[in-house]
Amino acid sequence: MRYSNIQTMKKLLIIILFSISLHSNSQSVFGYWYGYANVKTNNSANNYLVELVLNPEKGYVSGVLNYFFKNTYRSLQVKGNYDIKARKLYLYEIPVTYFGSVANMEVDCIMNMIGSLRVTQTGSNLTGSFMSLPQTKYVCTEISFNLSLNADISKKDSVMMAIRNYRETNQLWKPTLSDTLPSQNIITRKVINYVIEKEVNEREPDIMNDVVVESDSLKIDFYDNGEVDGDSISIFYNKNLIAFHQKLGTRAIHFDVVLDTMLQSNEVTMFAENLGSIPPNTALMIIDDGKNKYNIRMASSLNKNATLRIKRKPRRPLK
Repeated sequence: MRYSNIQTMKKLLIIILFSISLHSNSQSVFGYWYGYANVKTNNSANNYLVELVLNPEKGYVSGVLNYFFKNTYRSLQVKGNYDIKARKLYLYEIPVTYFGSVANMEVDCIMNMIGSLRVTQTGSNLTGSFMSLPQTKYVCTEISFNLSLNADISKKDSVMMAIRNYRETNQLWKPTLSDTLPSQNIITRKVINYVIEKEVNEREPDIMNDVVVESDSLKIDFYDNGEVDGDSISIFYNKNLIAFHQKLGTRAIHFDVVLDTMLQSNEVTMFAENLGSIPPNTALMIIDDGKNKYNIRMASSLNKNATLRIKRKPRRPLK
């Protein structure tokens, strides 16, 4: 009887320790985080694709922040604090490219990144804003962000290696002639793939901000966003599958669309067929309406489909 009680107590102790460990891990910001940051303006083209690698230490947090904006990729070291009780993250004095910068003349806004950790059964998210310093608060607009934890690759060894191998980067990407030649011209018509058409409805739509264009006819190109790592996608237009098994690269996947003016908005959905070697599945989508070009960062996973809504700018009435 006594032996049985001891065994029961041991089991209870193991369960308690395991529960404490899970609770502790659920409150940590350790790992790989990825998602979007959006400028709080009506122009949906002003978004940043963000990856954040964090390693909390006693009393502070260190890591690497990578982001892609327009045609610039940057990698920066970041440091700050994490309040485990309030689940608040503070990273200080980060140079963020000003959203209104023009080509060849980029301006930095020095900002603090303030985020809140939210943990649910479906995953962990960091949400918050890049906030300007007091002296530039009227110039540098607040940038809101929403990052998801990639638990699959958030291992101690890989996180430490990413931080250890960090090199400050500020790269400007300019397409060459070969980049502007499409690798695939897609005819915009419905195609059939029963497996993908079934799976797309099983994933959660990740609705991005609307893009307002000035023409009914658009040219759309998809490129791999950053390092070419084997990402493969399917493309839906207004919920109709128009292409599948398309590999993203430095040469464009190109198609032309005509907006359905009977709809309030037209939708382009990117379905991730895999995650490549560097999750998530990311793409740079460029929309050309004949007057303007819009650079949109898309990121899909095996649980979510990146979906962009396109609206036609109201026509001016004839005088």
